[in-house]
Amino acid sequence: MGILVGLMLGLGIVLIARTFMKPAPKQEKTGPSFQDRTEDLLAQAGIEAVSPGQLIGACVGMGLFVLLIVFLVSGGVIPVALAFGTMAAYLPLALVRMRARARRQELRELWPDVVDNLASSVRAGLSLPEALMQIGHRGPEALRRQFQRFGEDYRATGRFNDCLDRLKRNLADPVGDRIVESLRIAREVGGSDLGRLLRTLSGFLREDVRTRAELEARQSWTVNGAKLAVAAPWIVLAFLAFQPEIISRYNSPIGFLVLLIGGGMCALAYRLMLRIGRLPEEERVLR
Repeated sequence: MGILVGLMLGLGIVLIARTFMKPAPKQEKTGPSFQDRTEDLLAQAGIEAVSPGQLIGACVGMGLFVLLIVFLVSGGVIPVALAFGTMAAYLPLALVRMRARARRQELRELWPDVVDNLASSVRAGLSLPEALMQIGHRGPEALRRQFQRFGEDYRATGRFNDCLDRLKRNLADPVGDRIVESLRIAREVGGSDLGRLLRTLSGFLREDVRTRAELEARQSWTVNGAKLAVAAPWIVLAFLAFQPEIISRYNSPIGFLVLLIGGGMCALAYRLMLRIGRLPEEERVLR
């Protein structure tokens, strides 16, 4: 009975204390989720028929396939097979990122022409929906499909704001977000200076393209040399995999530890190289 009374007294004290304690504020979600980032990455790469789940499945499948191949070639050396399987699992995601980076660079050079076409259409007296639909027929080839979809959506629904939201989602580009929001404001509140705004934006975009081109030309050889330095040890290890009497030495705890430490150091050096050598990319703050 004494123990029970003590427990009840302690529980009562805890309940009384909790009444004076303020609940911790809920932390709001500050950034896009992994699925949102993956969908943006696929949209920026121009890959429409692949979902984030399918991309992850491709990574897992590629990793397992290479793991099995290296396991058979090396004569059953599990640590080496795991190392190459892990690297192969990252390959589909790396290809998508490389394609997205190339496409962002291509679009960065095309956006000034799109803005000029919009400014010319507005100056000629066309409405904003008509000006956007003209990009689908007379704009740059790489962007025509997205603006043609905008035209199809607008003719089917007549809802300008909803069509702009779908256009932003299809473009998945920070410059496109700024242009779309500028047009949305001009549509809702009216903007007599829209043409001047678009021409000023076109000038800024061209200056940014010119500056980035100069910086990328100067640092490209350094970045490529760093990538080759990171890949060189694994290329040598891949050739050694065809010599079972040598590669079998890694089939031990010490060999596994050597590969683990080497892989970690290479991954860390690669990430640092990308962080140091990469130019800052605009984020989609107007998502």
